[in-house]
Amino acid sequence: MRHLFQGRKKGDQAEQMAERHLQQQGLKTVCRNYHCRAGEIDIIMQQGEVIVFVEVRYRRQSRHGSAAESITRNKQQKLVRAANHYLGRHALHHRPCRFDVVAINGGNEDISWIVDAFQQEYK
Repeated sequence: MRHLFQGRKKGDQAEQMAERHLQQQGLKTVCRNYHCRAGEIDIIMQQGEVIVFVEVRYRRQSRHGSAAESITRNKQQKLVRAANHYLGRHALHHRPCRFDVVAINGGNEDISWIVDAFQQEYK
């Protein structure tokens, strides 16, 4: 059986699928794969005035938990630090923000969009 995502490109393919899904819901892409010393943000989007930091998670099998369950407290903290860096670099600390998760489970395009997946205080 052929899987939806294969090889090294599975992360890129999952991110592209997530991005298309969110664009279909009306979000606009601002940036993909934002990197800084603090970490990486898979996709930065905008919904109205809200800046949306999106973490994309893909799990082929759920034997060790679902894709959404794979986001640890440590990963959340890294995302917040990277988001703070992005906001500071672009002078956007005054804008409302949130952290969403797009979880893709299995090889069958099972996409779950978790809006405001976790709360963190960002500066």
